[in-house]
Amino acid sequence: MKKAALALGILAASTSAAWAQSSVQLYGILDAGVRFTTNSGPAGNPNQSLKQVIPGGMSQSRLGINVTEDMGGGLKAIVNLEHRLNSDTGTQAATEFWRQSWVGLQSDDFGRIMVGRQYNVLFDIYTSTYASFKYSPYIEAYKPEIGLSMGARQDNMVKYVGEMGPVRGEIQVSAGEGNSNNKSMGGLLRYADGPFAFGGAYLQVTDVGGKKVKGATIGAAYTAGPLYVNISWAQNKFDAGSALGAAYTAGLLGNVLNAAANDVKKRDMISFGATYQLTTQLNLGGHYWRATQSHYAPTLTDKSKGDYLAFVADYAFSKRTDVYAEVDYTKHSGYVAFSNGATKRTGATVGLRHRF
Repeated sequence: MKKAALALGILAASTSAAWAQSSVQLYGILDAGVRFTTNSGPAGNPNQSLKQVIPGGMSQSRLGINVTEDMGGGLKAIVNLEHRLNSDTGTQAATEFWRQSWVGLQSDDFGRIMVGRQYNVLFDIYTSTYASFKYSPYIEAYKPEIGLSMGARQDNMVKYVGEMGPVRGEIQVSAGEGNSNNKSMGGLLRYADGPFAFGGAYLQVTDVGGKKVKGATIGAAYTAGPLYVNISWAQNKFDAGSALGAAYTAGLLGNVLNAAANDVKKRDMISFGATYQLTTQLNLGGHYWRATQSHYAPTLTDKSKGDYLAFVADYAFSKRTDVYAEVDYTKHSGYVAFSNGATKRTGATVGLRHRF
């Protein structure tokens, strides 16, 4: 009896192995930098500068797992778990442990569908089609464009991705589940062929009170040998009194304070930049962002404005390890300022990054 059971177990294991092949990939980024910023003192003395070790100048440090199971017939099961961490302290970078956590099916003929916490369509179009920099989609320590991606991720999401030649489309839906502000619906369409890539995306997120935030973006990029250039426009529109107002208008740079954070009516941003691969190992890049913002409050009659400028030099020691130097400048006017009241700030970062 024991021999028969053992034989059946071996047969089942061998049959399963022949029917489906699985692969598990562990990946990650470790990035740490030293950053200097002016006008970073307390509210009573904002002119003081700040020197700090930061957990990622170009990229946020992360540890992730990709799982793929080939089930035959062009069908695969796919899984992603990704944890973000602070490399300077070893702590987690957000309240949720998994910044991505989804499972899905991928078909050679019908595209793929993924269910769980994942990137939204605004973030997808930015990073895949007209990223600010060629060698790194954005600067982790200085990313005003990501401020218009409406949180970058959504919980409880179902996303479909389909591709036909150079055309790619995405549709996302999040139910909200009754007590969540993450009810969403949106889509993405992009075209990428040869040196050209262009596309756009739209996303609507509804809070528990029925108030909506609507985001849209379009842009294009062109690559010619060592030169990469890109241009984009983005907009967020807020229903008055939206519970998502404070979260989505918390600032283009994370710690920018709006004079009426829950009273922002509309925010627009245009941006353009270029990256040039000077040598096999050295990339130089620059980017400019211009944002305008209007409010519902009748006393806030003028538009607030923000100008953002950054330059980066990135030198690759190898395919996995690079060192970078970055300089940025911020200027605000109208009803926005940093949390200490300052309206101007200059920053500089030097860091080291390793991908595995």
